[in-house]
This record gives sequence, structure tokens and C-alpha cells, in this order.
Amino acid sequence: MKKPLIAIVGRPNTGKSSFFNKICGKRISIIDDLPGVTRDRIYCDAEWCGKVFTLVDTGGLDSKSTDIFQKTIKDQAQIAIDLADVIIFMVDGKEGVTPADQEVATLLRKTKKKVILVVNKLDRFEIENTYDFYSLGFGEPFPISCEQGKGLGEVLDEITNSPCFKDGLFDGNDETIKIAVVGRPNAGKSSIVNRLLGEERVVVSNVAGTTRDAIDTPFRYNGKDYVLIDTAGIRRQRSVERESVEGYSVIRSMEAIKRADIVLIVFDASQEISEQDVRIAGYVHEEGKPSIILMNKWDLVEKDGYTINQYISMLNDKLAYMNYFKPVFVSALSGKRVEKIMPSVLEVFENNTRRITTGVLNEIIQKAILTQEPPTKKGKKLKILYATQAEISPPTFVVFVNDATLVHFTYQRFLENRLRAAINFEGTPIKLIFKSRKEKE
Repeated sequence: MKKPLIAIVGRPNTGKSSFFNKICGKRISIIDDLPGVTRDRIYCDAEWCGKVFTLVDTGGLDSKSTDIFQKTIKDQAQIAIDLADVIIFMVDGKEGVTPADQEVATLLRKTKKKVILVVNKLDRFEIENTYDFYSLGFGEPFPISCEQGKGLGEVLDEITNSPCFKDGLFDGNDETIKIAVVGRPNAGKSSIVNRLLGEERVVVSNVAGTTRDAIDTPFRYNGKDYVLIDTAGIRRQRSVERESVEGYSVIRSMEAIKRADIVLIVFDASQEISEQDVRIAGYVHEEGKPSIILMNKWDLVEKDGYTINQYISMLNDKLAYMNYFKPVFVSALSGKRVEKIMPSVLEVFENNTRRITTGVLNEIIQKAILTQEPPTKKGKKLKILYATQAEISPPTFVVFVNDATLVHFTYQRFLENRLRAAINFEGTPIKLIFKSRKEKE
């Protein structure tokens, strides 16, 4: 069964994101007193009394706003309304009915979807403050206080009693591959997401920092489910105030890397590879995540027959610590080579989940030993007894030796390189863990 989609809409600063976070049980949407903080559609799965649904937060609608993104915010909200099975119309009980509320109501009257009118910020549950909202024409308002958690159950009951839930319960099984898209501000992350999805899914602008939330978007490719996570541009830490809205955005981008199955690291090919590019790739490497380096804006680079090789040479130099990187050269603007991204994702994901039989693994190790003998330390020689694969994602190998203290970093790197030469692990880190074991054992 398809999960019902529930959209939250309303004018700015009525508590839409607070409601979203309260229901989802974690802080996903950015909450700030500044109107217009949420610009894109932000998704989260939620559950109530055994019924699972997808909640989507949207930006505040206000035709009189001077925010340059207001048109795009309205477009995003309209898409959410069009896709939704149920719409939550959020208003502010303290301020009463405003002209902006009436504009939103006019927009919602054009849809034939079920609309639930929710009056927020009634901390003392002042029911009399809901009476004026009957004038909006959506029946009985539901009084709530997001801050105190009052009235939420009644709203959830109303949501899950909707006709879209009549087909039964969602089974909850999820084998979706999560793909995070990260990089510096204005590297073209959102443009790549939109190209992959074939729609203007996230706000695209040449203003650095347009995307503030990590935005999850489900989609299907060749019959398999994926989720694309577009993230805020990660600037140098000293350039970002930790307690600012942008500071939370960067933290959320880092969390997106942690929960992703694979990461697309976007570089701007029209500019030199910066320290921040290298640092972001380092974050991904330290988390042990498989990745693809997307050299975006390739259409802006003057090219000859040697250009790609020169760029790969630069990447080899800058990313020496992750010599397994897989580069793909694309242009999100023109769409050139974007079709190479998903096949590369599938290849790297397969490499990251690859299992090697113990027999094949030990054959590779023994050939490596014949090529270069293990080191000797203080007259004691390292002996490699056998190896086995312990885990995938990333592939992790335990190598049993006579004394793990004898393993030098250079020999560990040598064995890793031999493994990579024999088995395709492009795009994914691998781990070698050395454990001491007596030969009798």
C-alpha cells in the first residue's frame, strides 16, 4: 500500500515546522522566529495507531512578502498540495484570521482534497479563540498547542480516519537506498537533484545558501526505490555561527551523511578544488560511506583531449587519503552525462555490499605475501595466519596474525591496495582489522 501523503500549509510563522517536528519526533525542519525559514518541501514518515503516513512541511505563503524566494515557496507548496491526500491548514490562534490566512484559504478551496483546519498556539486551550476561523469555510477548527503538545492526538485521529487510509496498514518494510548530495554552497547540488528527479523539486538559485534543510525526496529508478537527500552547502566552520539557522543547516547536512547509504560529493569543476571540497570529502570518508565525486559545471570548462586526465590527476593529489574515489563529470545545467550518475550509484552500492569468500580472500592475501614479505620488528617477523570478511557497508576484513603490534601502516596499505587490485571496490572504503592469534589456535 502507498503511504498517504499529508501536507502542512499556511502563512509564515504559524508553527507548521513545530507541528512537523512534534509529529515526527525529532527536529527535522528548522524552527526560527524569522518568517520564510522553510523554503522547500521536507518529508518525514510518521505513525499513529499502527497507521503509517508521510508528512510534508512547506514554506509559509504570503503574497505581500518581500522574500525573493516567495514565488518559489508558493510553487513548492502548490506541488505539495497537488500531491497530498490530506491537507493540514495551520493558522495562529493568538493573531486570529489575517488577510494572508484568507489568501491561503482561497488557494485551498480550489482543491477537492480533505482540509483539516488546525489552530495553533492556544497554550491555555482558549476554545473561544477558534470561533473566527469558521469564516475560512473548512468546518470545525482543531485547537492545539505544539509547544505544549496539546490537541495533537485529535488531529492525528482526524488524519488517520481519512478515506486514504481505508485500504489497510502500510507494512513498514523499507529497503530504500538513501543518496545524500553534499558539497560547498552553490556547487549545483539542488540542480543535480532536480535533473535526477526530472522536476523542479528543490529551490534552485544562484544565491549561495538557498537550501537550508536536508530535504528527502523518494523516487524510483529501474523498479527500485531510492531517496535523494539534498543538503545545505557546507561552508568552513569559522564562517558559520553555530547557533544560527545556517549553523543548524550544516549540522543537518552532516547528519544526512551519517544516515545515507551512498553520498554524491559535488565539486564545481569551473573552480579550483578548494580545501573545503577536500574537507567535505574527508567527512564522508571518515564516516565510512561509499561515494561518487561529481564534477559539476563541466560545460563551463575549456577542454581538450587531456582535460579529464588532468582533473583526475588533481583529484588523485587532493584526495590521496581516499584513493578509491569514483569521479563522474556532469553538467546539471545542460543535463550532459547526468544519465551516468544512477548507474554509477548502483555500481558503487554493489561494491560497498560485496562479499568475498574466505577462500578467495586468503588466496589474494597469500599472493600479496609472495610479492612483498611481511615486515620484521625488533627481530620478530609478522606472520599472517588467515583472513575473513566480517561485515559489509563498508567491506570489513579481519586479518589474524601472530602479533598485531608488528603491523606497520605501510604494509596495511599494501594489503589494501592488493585487495583493490583483485576485487572491484571502486567508490567504497574498506577496513582491515588485525587481530593477534597464536599459531596453535
